[in-house]
Amino acid sequence: MTKIKVILGTTRQQRFGEQPARWIVERAKMKGLDVELLDLRDYPLPFFDEAMSPTMAAMKDAYPYPVSAKWTEKIGDADGFIMIAAEYNHGYTAVLKNAIDYVSREWNKKPVAFVGYGSAGGARAIEQLREVVIELQMTPIRASVHIVNPWNLLDEKGMIKTESFDAAGDAMLDQLAWWADALKTARNKDAK
Repeated sequence: MTKIKVILGTTRQQRFGEQPARWIVERAKMKGLDVELLDLRDYPLPFFDEAMSPTMAAMKDAYPYPVSAKWTEKIGDADGFIMIAAEYNHGYTAVLKNAIDYVSREWNKKPVAFVGYGSAGGARAIEQLREVVIELQMTPIRASVHIVNPWNLLDEKGMIKTESFDAAGDAMLDQLAWWADALKTARNKDAK
């Protein structure tokens, strides 16, 4: 079964990101994917300032903190990712960048999709993330979900109405599943 990790890329109080994260997790389950939400609040990584790069640490199994070893193990277990990208000041969050930087080879040769939100639907944050993940030898897929002005999509209970982007989510998940399966097959061939 294809294992997808959804990374909630913000830790701030009263964050909106939980709503699109829960939404895409449920959509992925409907598609038959083995999906797990990774909330960065559960992985309180200090800002990266280690003596060795993540690549070197992985080679030596020398993770400086139990939380960084746990985080790296979760990333290594995945066949693909969905990053929930809040847009802060035309970019993505520092906590997401830090979490990305803690890992190296476990990201390699895996696809990643994005669900962005903000005044421009997270487009600028996603654009920057695409450049970063390519450096990690990941495959950013073309389809993404852009939730524009999400505060205008809330119902009377404060929950997001998803009808305007359900189809985009399904298209993104279809592409992600295809790439995850294709790259998993290729990684398995490399391992032989």
